[in-house]
Amino acid sequence: MLLPLTLPDALDPADCDRLRADLARAPRRDGRLVGAQAAPDIRRADLVWIDDLPEAGWVMAAMVRLFTRANRHFGFDLTDFAESAQAARYGQDRRGHFDRHSDIGAGALAQRRKLTAVVQLSDPGDYQGGALEVWPDSHPRPAPRDKGSALVFPSFALHRVTPVTAGERWSLTLWAHGPAFR
Repeated sequence: MLLPLTLPDALDPADCDRLRADLARAPRRDGRLVGAQAAPDIRRADLVWIDDLPEAGWVMAAMVRLFTRANRHFGFDLTDFAESAQAARYGQDRRGHFDRHSDIGAGALAQRRKLTAVVQLSDPGDYQGGALEVWPDSHPRPAPRDKGSALVFPSFALHRVTPVTAGERWSLTLWAHGPAFR
């Protein structure tokens, strides 16, 4: 069984604050599903793609280090990062959430996703609800809520973000890609 891996020090809390300041100035897009399909019953979030931020190369460097550490646990055949990292804002104002799903999908890039990493950018006291839960088997595993912590899991694992009922939750997600599982 491939259980999710928690990395409590994926990003320094000061780096989370620095990234959040950049995200506050960036234009946001409505969160969609693969294929740009809007589905507010499944996903309500505001997104910023890290590639759209000036001076954010340090984020990708930190994520590469994170995946290098995490893949010692998983041992997957990873070849590249074919997609930009994605920052998501789940706010009380929209009852932000993302219903149960897997990150492997019908799109050309989504078919190659092997590992997913989600880094907590918010302080746990900034919001209520908004829990990230992963199902590697029949039992959900909650993600840590500490700022700067990451949960890394196989992209085929079902996961969700429960509705935010107060405040707002920011997270950073990136996928590592590789050849098809065999």
